[in-house]
Amino acid sequence: MSVYPAVLASDTQHELAEGPRWDDSTGTASWVDIAGGHVFTGVLDGDRLEVTRRIDFRNTVGAAVPASDGGYLVAAHDRLVAVAPDGSRRSSGPVVDRGADLRLNDAAVDPVGRLLVGSLATDHRLGAAALFRLEADGASTVVRDGLNLANGIGWSPDGSRLYLADSVPGVVWSASYDVDTGDVHSWTPLVTELGGLPDGLCVDTEGRLWVAVRNGAQVACFAPTGELVHAVTLPVPHVTAVAFVGPARDRLLITTARDELDATARATYPLSGRLFLADVGAVGLPTHRWVVTDGSFWHHSRAPLPL
Repeated sequence: MSVYPAVLASDTQHELAEGPRWDDSTGTASWVDIAGGHVFTGVLDGDRLEVTRRIDFRNTVGAAVPASDGGYLVAAHDRLVAVAPDGSRRSSGPVVDRGADLRLNDAAVDPVGRLLVGSLATDHRLGAAALFRLEADGASTVVRDGLNLANGIGWSPDGSRLYLADSVPGVVWSASYDVDTGDVHSWTPLVTELGGLPDGLCVDTEGRLWVAVRNGAQVACFAPTGELVHAVTLPVPHVTAVAFVGPARDRLLITTARDELDATARATYPLSGRLFLADVGAVGLPTHRWVVTDGSFWHHSRAPLPL
């Protein structure tokens, strides 16, 4: 097994950085600070990731994915918000019940432009989370319920397998995926032993899964059959998500968090909440863009008040 180091890539310190993406068409990276309610974009300059834009929301932001119009689709607390390139916003109705202590979490786009988004219970109760699929008419279909903390989402290179991290108690699931219909079936546990909790994940061109391990100070790489084959070590405990970035998608961008660290732990791990890069000898799959829809379910927002 190969073990790779990571280098510090940013000066910005986040409470809960998550959801890194690379957009081939613009040559930019994006990520979120869930706790801060921010969506960031940035450009790579050697080993540094320089912030070029920040989009602010009043509540948590679970994820942001590039959209086909050049904007973003944002999982903004309990609903989805489409942010156009000019900054205007359209909001869906609630996907989860905020009054039931639920919020949206990680999200990803399948090979034909559908959005899948997970949820979690903010009071940490088990079995309340779910994985949803956004339909073209704005309806959300439950792909799987009874989850504890729906997190990292990815697909095999041919799109026939869906991967999902349920962070508590800590399982990476694999399921059959029909790209034509979005139907999912035959869930099986792929990885159950990580030395921490599986968080965000991504897949490389050889079908290997790169999984951020929260409480594990590493990114673990698994073969499509579930065997551990590589690891990336980090100087912080809470590793949250990963994505391949750069013009060749051959650099691993890693987000981390400090939101659950007390004062002593923050002093012990001062780089928590920063972004890192690692060269791991792999190439990532392209990030698919959400195909923008114009259904009547969208509600237009009058900025400047953010949703």
